[in-house]
Amino acid sequence: MERTGPTVRFSGLLAAVTAAVLAAGALVATAPAAGAADVDLARNGGFESGLDGWSCTAASGAVVSAPVHGGTKALKSTPAGSDNAKCSQTITVKPNSSYTLSAWVQGSYVYLGATGTGTTDVSTWTQSSGAWKQLTTTFRTGPSTTSVSVYTHGWYGTPAHYVDDLTLVGPGGDPVVIPAVPAGLKTTAITSSSVALSWNAVSGASGYNVYRGGAKVATATGPSATVTGLTPSTAYSFQVSATNAAGESAKSAAIAATTTAGGGGGGDTKLPARALVGYLHSSFANGSGYTRMADVPDSWDVINLAFGEPTSVTSGDIRFSLCPVAECPNVESEAEFKAAIKAKQAAGKKVLISIGGQNGQVQLASTAARDAFVTSVSKIIDTYGLDGLDIDFEGHSLSLNTGDTDFRSPTSPVIVNLISAVKSLKAKYGSDFVLTMAPETFFVQLGYQFYGSGPWGGQDPRAGAYLPVIHALRDDLTLLHVQDYNSGPIMGLDNQYHTMGGADFHIAMTDMLLAGFPVAGDTTKVFPGLRPDQVAIGLPASTQAGNGHTTPAEVNKALNCLIKKTDCGSYQTRGTWSDLRGLMTWSINWDRFNNGEFSRNFDAYFGS
Repeated sequence: MERTGPTVRFSGLLAAVTAAVLAAGALVATAPAAGAADVDLARNGGFESGLDGWSCTAASGAVVSAPVHGGTKALKSTPAGSDNAKCSQTITVKPNSSYTLSAWVQGSYVYLGATGTGTTDVSTWTQSSGAWKQLTTTFRTGPSTTSVSVYTHGWYGTPAHYVDDLTLVGPGGDPVVIPAVPAGLKTTAITSSSVALSWNAVSGASGYNVYRGGAKVATATGPSATVTGLTPSTAYSFQVSATNAAGESAKSAAIAATTTAGGGGGGDTKLPARALVGYLHSSFANGSGYTRMADVPDSWDVINLAFGEPTSVTSGDIRFSLCPVAECPNVESEAEFKAAIKAKQAAGKKVLISIGGQNGQVQLASTAARDAFVTSVSKIIDTYGLDGLDIDFEGHSLSLNTGDTDFRSPTSPVIVNLISAVKSLKAKYGSDFVLTMAPETFFVQLGYQFYGSGPWGGQDPRAGAYLPVIHALRDDLTLLHVQDYNSGPIMGLDNQYHTMGGADFHIAMTDMLLAGFPVAGDTTKVFPGLRPDQVAIGLPASTQAGNGHTTPAEVNKALNCLIKKTDCGSYQTRGTWSDLRGLMTWSINWDRFNNGEFSRNFDAYFGS
C-alpha cells in the first residue's frame, strides 16, 4: 500500500529471482556420455510431426521449414507481451536415474530446462546465438520421480527464436500405472457452507478427484481441497481418488462431516457473508485528500487505519497518530475520531490498525522486537478501541534465511517472531479478534515457482515469504486479501503467466489461494488452500491508486468466474468458490476521489 502514487518495484524483485535462476543454469556441468542402455525419450524432438507431443503457451509456437538444424522442420516461438513463448512436454522417466537434456537453438535469450525432477530442477540458456547452438544440461531424478517436464522458452519482448533436435537421453521409464487409493482423508475446517479436506499425497498421482455422496464435486492438484456451496447443519459423506495419465484409482474410504449452523458468515468475528474492505489514510495525506472517520460511507464493512509504523525498522515498537493539521487541515480531533470509530462499530463495521505499508518496514528479528510489537500494537488497539490487526508488511520486512526451505516449519527469526507475536495478540483479545493480511503477489503466489533463496542460493529471499505466516495463522486468519496490483506477471496453476489489470489475473491469483499449490514446484510441500470465506480480492480503487486498476466490468467477470464459474475466459478454476468473502481496495480515500465507483459496483453486484 502506498502513501503517494504507485511505486513499481516488482519487476526489480522478479529480475533478482530470474538472475539467480539464470546463474544456476550457467553452473550446470557438461553432460557425461550416455550409458549403453540409455535412449532418447523425447517425443517429436525434431518437430517433424508439427507440435505433436508439445504444449505451447498462447499461440507462440509454430513449426517452420527454415531455418532448421536437422531434418525438414524446426520450432519457431515468438514471445509476445507477458508470454515468454514456452513449449513443454511431459516425459516418463525412472526414479534415481541420470538424464541428459539437449537441444539446438538459434536466437537471443533461449532457455532449456526440466522441472519436476524430484531433486534439483535445472535450466541453461544462451544470451545470443546467431547460428545454431547446442544447449545441454543434466539432472538426476528423485527416488519417487516417474515423469518430468522439459521445456524451452524465450524472454519477454525478444524476437522469435528457433529450437530443433531436442533430446532427453537416459533410461526409459516404466509404464505409467494407476495410482494407489489415497489414505488419511480428514476434515481440516468446517463452516456452515463448506468443508475443507486433506489427505496423504499419493506417489505417481498428477491430480485428485473429490466426491460428495458418490458424485464428483471438485478436482485438486495437491492433497487438499475445499468443497463449497453446502447447506448449514447438514451431514455429508466425502471420498477422494487419485488420477494420472493411466487413469483413476478407486475411491478412498468415506468420511462424514456435518456443516455448522448458519449465522453471520464470519464465525465469531461476525463479518457479513460478502464484505467490502478498504484502507483509510488516517495518518497522512496524499492526492486523494483526507477523509474523516465519520465520513466513511456505510458500504465499507472493514476499515483498515493506514498506517501504524515502527520507530525503527528493527525496534518492533509501533506508533500510530492522526494526520497533522498542517498536512490535513480537515482532520478531526482524537475525541471525534474515537467517537466515530464507536459509531461505525455500533453499525456492525470492523475497524483495524494496519501495520506497515510502503514506508513502514517492520523486521521482528529479535524476541525483544517481538515483545515490543505485542505491547505497542496492544496499546494502539486499546487506545482507539479497535477490533483487530491488519498485517501489511512490504518491502524488506519479511525474508527467508538461506536454508529455510519448508513453509510448514520456518526457522527465519523475522517469520517465527511475527507468527508468535500475532498468536499472542489473538490469545489476548480472544475469538472476536479480527486478523487480516494484505501481502503482495511476490510474497505469496510467486511461491508456486520460487521460494526463498532457492536450491542454489542467490534468489531473492523474499519470494513466497508470506506463505509460512499465512499457513501458521490460517486458523486465526479472518481475511487474506492479496494485492493484485503493482505486480509483474505471475504463473498460475495452469502454468501460464497472468498479467494484472483484467479479470484473468484476479481469477488465476485467487484460485491459487483457494485450491492450494506446491511450493516451488515441490509436490511434497503443498500449501493447502484457504477457505473461500477467508479470501477477498485486492484491487486499486482508481487509476490513480495503483498500477493494475481493473474496470468494474472486469471485476464483475472475475467474481462471476470464481463464485458462479461463468465468464472464466481461458482460465478454468479448480473449484466453484461460492463463499468468496468479497473485495479489498486501496483505498477508501481514492474511491471517494473517484466518485465511489469501486464501492458502488460492489454494492450493485451483491445487491447491497
